[in-house]
Amino acid sequence: MAKHNAANARIKREYFQYLKEAGRRSEASIDAVAKALDRFEQANGHKDFRKFHRQQAVAFKRKLDDERAVRTGKPLSRATVNSTLSALRAFFVWLAGQPGYKSRLQYCDADYFNLAETDVRIAKAVRHKPFPSLETVHHVLSVMPFETDIEKRNRALVAFALLTGARDGALASFRLKHVDLRDGRVDQDARDVRTKASKTFETWFYPVGGEALAIFQDWCKHMREVLLWGDEDPLFPATRIGIGEGGGFVAVGLRRDGWTNAGPIRKIFAEAFAAAGQPYYNPHSFRDTLVQYGERVCPTIEAFKAWSQNMGHTHAMTTLTSYGTISPHRQAELIRGIAADQTAPSIDPTTLATIMGALQKMGGKGLS
Repeated sequence: MAKHNAANARIKREYFQYLKEAGRRSEASIDAVAKALDRFEQANGHKDFRKFHRQQAVAFKRKLDDERAVRTGKPLSRATVNSTLSALRAFFVWLAGQPGYKSRLQYCDADYFNLAETDVRIAKAVRHKPFPSLETVHHVLSVMPFETDIEKRNRALVAFALLTGARDGALASFRLKHVDLRDGRVDQDARDVRTKASKTFETWFYPVGGEALAIFQDWCKHMREVLLWGDEDPLFPATRIGIGEGGGFVAVGLRRDGWTNAGPIRKIFAEAFAAAGQPYYNPHSFRDTLVQYGERVCPTIEAFKAWSQNMGHTHAMTTLTSYGTISPHRQAELIRGIAADQTAPSIDPTTLATIMGALQKMGGKGLS
């Protein structure tokens, strides 16, 4: 069985270039497409794409149904299958319009990569994601040590994640110059900060209470007045490794550069929650924590819109659909509370209709 097809490799390179330059797709997104195409080629023996037949798509779907995930040994999730088939369908739609292929392929052949509607609903179903309560994060901060520079950095990192809801890629790339303590703001400037979709926006510190703000302020003061670091230095420097007394590698301080990826940040979070006797929650879960808190404390739609925009969302509907799912436990509390207090003032139907109409219009403009 062939393990490579030169013609396929050439047309795939053209497609990846198309996705990057015309489709404005990220490297990570293109890598996912490449993985889907490789999976398909391996399944059909690297046959030339010009010999594609709809039965190849049908057979490939059957093979995916029988395939097992390498890490878990379980059948592939419907989400994985759906994303793989969607990538292949898009590729063959594009391929059917290319010279040397359009006389051999039909656009409708790509439709055979579609997944059954029931499976698509399963793949796209919104499921509850575990996230820490505000009280849990405050507890974690309260037990984190802060004697050494590394410990001070780690505690400030967790506090800052709660204050801003910044993604871990951004946390790894902030510099001191991006923080304005007087205004209580951080500039998520995509020229320097690894934000999602390279989006630039400003985030004001969320009013989360506790010691989070004081912890972060102390860290910034420590960096400028004790370490004597300046604007261009990383907000959260990487760990400097040296040789310990026993001859092994140990952490000996901070380097004057930042992390190249978010792996060390997730490790800090894992260790902090474990030390506090809590299950691990990654930095991204703090965004759910903040949204749930915002839903309770924002007094008006305008206030929640500001809360949402503070996370980098253009539309409040993005915040509600991506992070606003109520946990089953909280859902039960609310339903029981409504049943127990029938004397509480009800929502005016006209106001409710206005709110729902506004949210639907936001969703119609596209989520970002």
